[in-house]
Amino acid sequence: MILENKNILIGVTGSIAAYKTAHLIRLLVKEKANVKVVMTPAAAEFITPLTLSTLSRNPVYSHFSDKDTGEWTSHVELGLWADLLLVAPASANTLAKCVTGVCDNLLQAVYLSARCPVIFAPAMDLDMYRHPSVQANLAILKSYDNRVIEPNTGELASGLEGKGRMAEPEELVEALQREFSAEPLLKGKTVVVTAGPTQEDIDPVRFISNHSSGKMGFEIARSFARGGAAVHLVAGPVALPDIPGVNRINVRTATEMFEAVNSLHEQADFVIFSAAVADYRPETVAQQKIKKQDDEMFIELEKTVDIAAELGRVKRENQVHVGFALETDNELQNARGKLARKNFDMIVLNSLQDKGAGFRYDTNKITIFDQNGGEKSFGLKPKEVVADDIKNAVLEYYKSIR
Repeated sequence: MILENKNILIGVTGSIAAYKTAHLIRLLVKEKANVKVVMTPAAAEFITPLTLSTLSRNPVYSHFSDKDTGEWTSHVELGLWADLLLVAPASANTLAKCVTGVCDNLLQAVYLSARCPVIFAPAMDLDMYRHPSVQANLAILKSYDNRVIEPNTGELASGLEGKGRMAEPEELVEALQREFSAEPLLKGKTVVVTAGPTQEDIDPVRFISNHSSGKMGFEIARSFARGGAAVHLVAGPVALPDIPGVNRINVRTATEMFEAVNSLHEQADFVIFSAAVADYRPETVAQQKIKKQDDEMFIELEKTVDIAAELGRVKRENQVHVGFALETDNELQNARGKLARKNFDMIVLNSLQDKGAGFRYDTNKITIFDQNGGEKSFGLKPKEVVADDIKNAVLEYYKSIR
């Protein structure tokens, strides 16, 4: 587990979204993180310290000292203890204090003395969030090398609809996982991943497609995002949820996928072509549903754009292209031929002959070839783990060509 034995300090401020912090802490403890909580006085009006103490299995800190015993809470020690400080929810008031260095409560003192990365998860009403002063404060906090997790859009406590809902606990956990699994080589890098099938229309009702679920491509996008890269996921029609921190672009046809990837290609450092793009499409698309008449029906097909080949022709130096080959026979020969033909740097081979590999499964079994003559095979693994194997192989190759 990425967060196992990591020291996570949660700062809770005065916001109705504080109720989500209980679930957040529970998720972090489940990930085997060490969790401590610092609350502002206003936060205690929304959720009790007892609740958060019980869930975190640690005392909750909210005052500089205990009035009855005189015992002092060292904000310096808390700041040094933490591997990461997450302020969730972060109210407009707390954001402003962090910008100006106001130090009138324990959380502010911890923030000013912390040496670890700091992440803010804002939560407030839509008009407050979009106010120029709040936006200016967020920009300043980012300039201080803090991270901000953008709030979601939805129904707010005021009853209004808009941007201001604190990111969900699951999204915050994903953000922390990305923070701790960041790869130095991926810092500042842009990755484009294609995933899923395409659909090529026959008529308004029918289309040509394939069995791709998009699971492998989505896990690859997630792995690179966790590694710290800026990830663009160009997804065909699949029933998979968005990935926090990943820019998803939905497309349907091969042409739409090409246009989307082409628009991102120049800025990309790594392009992972994991989509199962239809090789052919109907030459003519009927405007009305084709009625059943004869015993046979013939459809004239034409080739779709070969996205990987087209972009392989304009691939620049040190730009890494990774292809996929799903084969049923002559696997090694076909994969190596595709590696050369499409100017890939690497190609990932999986075979439909291997049980548990290929479309729709949650597992995969792969072999990776590269232009340096490298060849590495992996056993059957969950696609989440396979995605990490692919990412690590890509980074190893990238090191060799820098």
